[in-house]
Amino acid sequence: MTTEESTEATEPRSRAVRWRPLAIAVYAAALVAWIVVIGVPTDPFQMFAWMWLAVIAWRWGVPARAHLDFVKDWWPAFAVLVVYLYSRGLSDELIGTVHWTMPIHVDRWLTGGNDLPTAYLQDALCGDPCVRETPPRWYDVLLTTVYYTHFVVALTLALVLWVRNRVDWAAWLSRYLVMNVAGLIVYVLYPMAPPWLASKEGYIAESLPRLTGRGWSDLGLGGFHVILAKVGNPVAAMPSLHGGIAMLVALWTIRRLTSPWRWTALIYPLVMAFALVYYAEHYVIDIIAGWALAGLVMFVVGRWERRRGVPI
Repeated sequence: MTTEESTEATEPRSRAVRWRPLAIAVYAAALVAWIVVIGVPTDPFQMFAWMWLAVIAWRWGVPARAHLDFVKDWWPAFAVLVVYLYSRGLSDELIGTVHWTMPIHVDRWLTGGNDLPTAYLQDALCGDPCVRETPPRWYDVLLTTVYYTHFVVALTLALVLWVRNRVDWAAWLSRYLVMNVAGLIVYVLYPMAPPWLASKEGYIAESLPRLTGRGWSDLGLGGFHVILAKVGNPVAAMPSLHGGIAMLVALWTIRRLTSPWRWTALIYPLVMAFALVYYAEHYVIDIIAGWALAGLVMFVVGRWERRRGVPI
């Protein structure tokens, strides 16, 4: 390559770097405005739109056709997640009866036959009786934020890897998608109610309100879970993909990094589990099942990659 050709090849990159700070600032302002006016992004349509805009801002100044690379690479993943979101709401209508009591018995057994972990946490942290409308505490803000990260952390990791290393991106995204599809299959085969619904329907004597949006109520953002409920499935509780994907992120981090600090990634699924149980979103057994599924996905996909000679 001649000096002149090299200069021409680097011009788009230099232009992108020069305009990047302004483009990212505009993107951030637009995202904040969207959150204030519309709400936090949760469904795949919003998430992928904002991810694409993030890539455009990061690569501002490159030829317009280069931005189509994102669409070409990501549309299969987008299709899978849309199918997952809108089909899991049908899982309780396809096969069998909703399971109500099994997780109650298991969680009581885990605590020696005493109070359910959710009841214990709500009595200690929310009040007795626990009322959803009571003012949130500081830890509610933290736990609601951790709960919401389920919708952004895995995809943000995928986005960063797509920009930096397409091989790692494909490896991570394959695990993430397999995790979602596996969860959907279990939801169809074994629909199960979460604690808040079992309490509402009288299967649990204690009142266990669903506190998910409690931490963001003072910010006017506490209703995001209500929007999700309109397309979601209230009996898609086993396994907990909130818990499972948090563990998947942690296992990926531990496997990819070499620093001794990589083990602190396990704090994420532990805090997520605490939030899920406290907010009556999941039983402990759901979360254990989600963690086990994450480990299984890491093992199976990793073995498949090694057998096919995929660089990992």
